[in-house]
Amino acid sequence: MYKKLSKILSLLLVAVLSTFAFSGCSKSTSTSSNTQKSSEEKVVNIFTWANYVPDDVVKKFEKKTGIKVNYTNFSTNEEMLAKLQAVKGSQYDVVICSDYIVEVMGKQKDVLMQPIDKANIANYKNVDTKYLNQEYDKGNKYSIPYTLGTQMIVYNPDKIKTDIKGYKDLWNPELKGSMVLVDDSRIVIGMTLKKLGYSMNETDKTKLDQAKAELKKLRPNVKVFDADTPHNSLISGDTSIGFMYGSQASAAVRANPKLKIVYPEEGMNIEEDNFVIPVKAPHKKNAEQFINFMLDGEISNAATTANEYINTNLAAKQFMSKEYLNNKAVFIPDENFKKGEHFKDLGDAAKTYDLIWSEFKQQ
Repeated sequence: MYKKLSKILSLLLVAVLSTFAFSGCSKSTSTSSNTQKSSEEKVVNIFTWANYVPDDVVKKFEKKTGIKVNYTNFSTNEEMLAKLQAVKGSQYDVVICSDYIVEVMGKQKDVLMQPIDKANIANYKNVDTKYLNQEYDKGNKYSIPYTLGTQMIVYNPDKIKTDIKGYKDLWNPELKGSMVLVDDSRIVIGMTLKKLGYSMNETDKTKLDQAKAELKKLRPNVKVFDADTPHNSLISGDTSIGFMYGSQASAAVRANPKLKIVYPEEGMNIEEDNFVIPVKAPHKKNAEQFINFMLDGEISNAATTANEYINTNLAAKQFMSKEYLNNKAVFIPDENFKKGEHFKDLGDAAKTYDLIWSEFKQQ
């Protein structure tokens, strides 16, 4: 009886020890797995235009959080959308893109964005409410404003004696071979439609055919297409006049103060750029940390001072310099701003725009 009881107790002891051993092993494996996962999560993948988030801001974020930023850039919203569709909303953690493309993505059957949990982004309160709740994303379900920009004409008065007032002046035959255009179909076709007196979001085939014919007349004047650095050809003297983003116009004038900026009298495009998180973002929490960091007032000011776009952050105003506040390429007069038009989703007409643009560039 004693041996039998002793044997049973021995077996129970072995079982208990084995349980602890396996438990310890399991805990060790789990800890190792968590460490590996944590290590993998110290990354955030940003997808936007070149130089849109300044290097020093990126470095500050990395230093503060220990999260490495992988920065990938695109040239146009349409290029971004194609890449995001190709990876089915994965690979990237934060995308910074324009208002109308947020609208396009929001209407798709398989939405490529995930709703933003604003409770995890404390600095959301810093965003100026006049930039929230826009038509392209009511309630800001998927997007948070970063900056606001527009495009304008810049020219060298030493080389061009014509008085430049608007889009129509870009068609002057005297400008043959002297122009640089931002390489973006919506922007260039949009300004052509405005020249004709139409909306930048026109979808009527007859009116688009007119725009196509107008672009054919413009083509001899165009020497350079450049999405990222159109101002460089103005600075170098390779071109004398250009149509580009305000930040690019500012860079041109800073390099050559003789250059003049013109707000087209026909009306400008007003473009609101936003943070969005792709539906299958691999590092969602890091994405939220990055967006929250960018919405800090001091950081927001540092970013827009560097990229020279309109700041949408109320908390940033206390940090703004007089130079930034007086930058003609950044702060558009109210009378011009009120005439501005936002791009919208074109629906099936987007294919027509693509065809018009392709033919225009190949002429």
